[in-house]
Amino acid sequence: MIESDQASARTWWNTPLLSRFGKLQQREDQVFLVLALVIGGLTGAAVVAFILLTERMGMRLYPVGGAPWRRLLFPVAGSLGIGYLLYRYFPNARGSGVPQTKAALYAREGRITLRTVLGKFFCTSATLASGIPLGREGPSVQVGAGIASVLGRFLGLRPEKVKALLPVGAAAAIAAAFNTPLAAVAFALEEIVGDLHAPVLGSVVLASATSWGVLRLLLGNSPLFKVPQYQLVHPAEFAIYAVLGVAGGLVSVAFTKMLLGMRERFLRLPVNGNMALTLMAVLVILKLITVTTSYASGNAGGIFGPALFIGAMLGGSLGTVAHRLFPAYTASSGAYALVGMGAAFAGIVRAPMTSVLMIFEMTQDYAVIVPLMISNLVSLFISSRLQPEPIYEALAIQDGIHLPSSEARQRHGQRSVLGIMRSPTQSVSGELTVRQAIEQLGANHSRAWLVADQRGAIGIITLWRLQHELTEGADKKLAELVDVVHFPHVHSDQALDLALERMGANQVELLPVVSRADVHKVLGVVTLDDVLHAYGISRADRSNSAAAQY
Repeated sequence: MIESDQASARTWWNTPLLSRFGKLQQREDQVFLVLALVIGGLTGAAVVAFILLTERMGMRLYPVGGAPWRRLLFPVAGSLGIGYLLYRYFPNARGSGVPQTKAALYAREGRITLRTVLGKFFCTSATLASGIPLGREGPSVQVGAGIASVLGRFLGLRPEKVKALLPVGAAAAIAAAFNTPLAAVAFALEEIVGDLHAPVLGSVVLASATSWGVLRLLLGNSPLFKVPQYQLVHPAEFAIYAVLGVAGGLVSVAFTKMLLGMRERFLRLPVNGNMALTLMAVLVILKLITVTTSYASGNAGGIFGPALFIGAMLGGSLGTVAHRLFPAYTASSGAYALVGMGAAFAGIVRAPMTSVLMIFEMTQDYAVIVPLMISNLVSLFISSRLQPEPIYEALAIQDGIHLPSSEARQRHGQRSVLGIMRSPTQSVSGELTVRQAIEQLGANHSRAWLVADQRGAIGIITLWRLQHELTEGADKKLAELVDVVHFPHVHSDQALDLALERMGANQVELLPVVSRADVHKVLGVVTLDDVLHAYGISRADRSNSAAAQY
């Protein structure tokens, strides 16, 4: 009897909350709105705790008048100690938090575990307090989205609803982290969801306002960031702001490429306006180096704050030069530092609307909008041309996660690969040489094969490529002939016309269908005949059509 009661108690505890109360399950939409309020309140409190914990830990590690050796010892010791914790216990808590949140949304059914939330909170707090030059805003996004995920799954919401809660938590986090509720809404829709007209707009606004209210209630009305007052001295300054946009775009590209390049190398390892011009220029360079190194090595921290700092130093440097050359026509360097923050943010994060709204909310000055838009537009144009892949998508790809592009999201709802893909075909080992592969596949009627190693699929090899290489490098291994990171593939939720485009671009008649969470995990394959058949065209029809033209 006792055992039966214990079993019943365990069953009740493990049953999702909505399943215990039938009326709540029938009102899932109303529960969703209430949950947005709860997520906003909890996330706001978590961000406040984040701020206070980081500041107080930092004050203890670096007291006023403390020994200089602390500035060398504590960042190194902190990076090593926290790095071990992240590697051993909290692997999903590494990095910024924004690409991880997008990965959870698009590749992991909205799942962020409580362990990851706690690991992100404490490891990032310790990372920042030890003096490592990263930011808390990106990690706050993952913490907020994690709170939303944990609550949604605890209540037993459907996966689609749990996924919809992630941008709600992300907006709440940004609203509290930056004290900018309007920009938080724009960020959640522009960057996380990728759709400014997403149906979760109401819940995002509700959570953002609630989180911002909690921040003001607990920390008062003083702004988190002290920013200079903007002023426009002469209309000719707009040309200088355009130049600032060019500089912001170039620095954004340098930041992104340095970060991605250094992170790729680390992944191969086992483990103000009164400042002098020279100092500000040096800080731009030093900040680029220290931030990219700290992030690339696997620390838990974000790039929001560092991006704003780099932009401020860049704008301040350019503003100082402009003011010295044209003192009667230009404002002080502080105004340029302000606009530089937005230019760097727009170029690095590729969220121009969020950038404009964020600086506007910080200054409460409408006049800053026009210079911001000029600099942001130029910065965004240059960075997009020189570094086409946005930083968060590129970071996710380095981790083997492929997030859907804005184009792919727009095609959502069209005929998808999922409806026609078939079971995976037999693959060939990447350790085979070209000669061995031709001998092994000679009797095979296919003209393209998957190449695999211990990770899974690493590329596609065609019969034409094998025959071509036979005369030049017969002893080359197949793994040397494929691009392990950017090999041709599709995902099950992508449209058939995209599959057709990729087959044509890569001159192959077969594509692996891979997981978004792990690009090497093959879920199936799709062939050219499968795609054409889905559109009502057969190979015979193509042959007859071609013959009729002659």
